[in-house]
Amino acid sequence: MNNVYGLIGYPLTHSFSKKYFSDKFEKEGITGSIYNLFEIPAIERLPEIIRNTSGLKGLNVTIPYKQDVIPFLTSLDSSAQKVGAVNVIKVRSNGDLIGFNSDYYGFYKSLENLLAGQKVQKALILGTGGAAKAVKAVLDDLQIQALFVSRNPGERSDCIAYEQVDQGLLNEYKLIINTTPLGTYPNIDACPELPYDLLDGTHYVHDLVYNPSTTLLMKKAEQQGSKVKNGYEMLVLQAEKSWEIWNE
Repeated sequence: MNNVYGLIGYPLTHSFSKKYFSDKFEKEGITGSIYNLFEIPAIERLPEIIRNTSGLKGLNVTIPYKQDVIPFLTSLDSSAQKVGAVNVIKVRSNGDLIGFNSDYYGFYKSLENLLAGQKVQKALILGTGGAAKAVKAVLDDLQIQALFVSRNPGERSDCIAYEQVDQGLLNEYKLIINTTPLGTYPNIDACPELPYDLLDGTHYVHDLVYNPSTTLLMKKAEQQGSKVKNGYEMLVLQAEKSWEIWNE
């Protein structure tokens, strides 16, 4: 019987995970393991997948279920508790489902590499979803003050609208992290609505999008002299952390 791993989310048209793990199994000679995509239009379908998938050992969780999945789990690891979102599920032999967050680990290491020892005091987080929660947890631990930017900030005191991002704000907030899917293939001509002409060489821009490798957000920031990075390294790091969790 195969050990089965997989990804739940919707939609899953361009999945990094399946190719990554299939290549990993082949390259490292890992036999008897397969990685499947479980595209589900509602998180309520999760118990059915668990029930009907023989040999299931673990799942990754992507948009839009990183928070919605929590009520379906037996318990949360400290990483998922800290972030308030889950992107890895370990399926125990007794049927327990344990939620973890490897986005935290992946983003922490990737951000360290982008900043290369430079200190920043304040950061803008574009988006408020599950990935934004992992980013916020990392920034909290690094003592970097964070402010969310959203199209619909509502009444949140820690969130502003895109049109509120101005010169004064960007003079203070030197790190910008995009956690939205804007600019992801095939919609490569999209990007967050920011005043890009106000960016300069003192800014760092981390786009969690990895396909294309250089997003429109990154291009516009780079043209202003900002240091940029895409989400590929974070994805690799979180994927390897997932594998470690499933097999420990």
